[in-house]
Amino acid sequence: MAISDRALRYLESRKNLAGCAGGLAGLGLTLTGAAGALWPVVVAGLYGAGALLAPPDRPAAPAFPEPAEQLDALRADLATLRGYLAEVELPPAAHGRLTELDTLVGALLEPGWVSDPEHVRVLARAVRQDVPEAVDAFVRTRWWNRVVPGAEPPERHLERQLGALYEEAAAIADALREAEARRQETHTRYLEDRGR
Repeated sequence: MAISDRALRYLESRKNLAGCAGGLAGLGLTLTGAAGALWPVVVAGLYGAGALLAPPDRPAAPAFPEPAEQLDALRADLATLRGYLAEVELPPAAHGRLTELDTLVGALLEPGWVSDPEHVRVLARAVRQDVPEAVDAFVRTRWWNRVVPGAEPPERHLERQLGALYEEAAAIADALREAEARRQETHTRYLEDRGR
């Protein structure tokens, strides 16, 4: 007969262990003769008191991947995205914007640069969602939508989308540049003050 997981967890819980300690104390009282004829009630009562007074078991907090671990997966996803983009035919202007964006995102994902979880989230969204969606929407646009008089061409939408994504990535690069400049200034100040 198999013991259920819930029963097994209770057997290993703080409440059961504290209750068992109380029950053993009750058995000790019984052996010394202090419990008398009501020894089963004393043992059960001390077990119950120990189980009720023990703090509850708390589940462990979930372990989410660190930004460095997320970056490894993101680099692999960027390689997959690059494979997809190599097969897609894009107009020259959009291809140029995409190359600029790809170069910047690839540089930001190099080890040792991005560590802020918010920056990792923005880059992950760009690689895993925004760029593939923008390119796929352009590719799926029917040829007759491209030749409708007066309509804005889908190439222009793609260029604007890639431009907005580039600005997001450039903002991350600027934040990293400013942080490195502050770090260098702080270290210079420290070295100068130490010499005085």
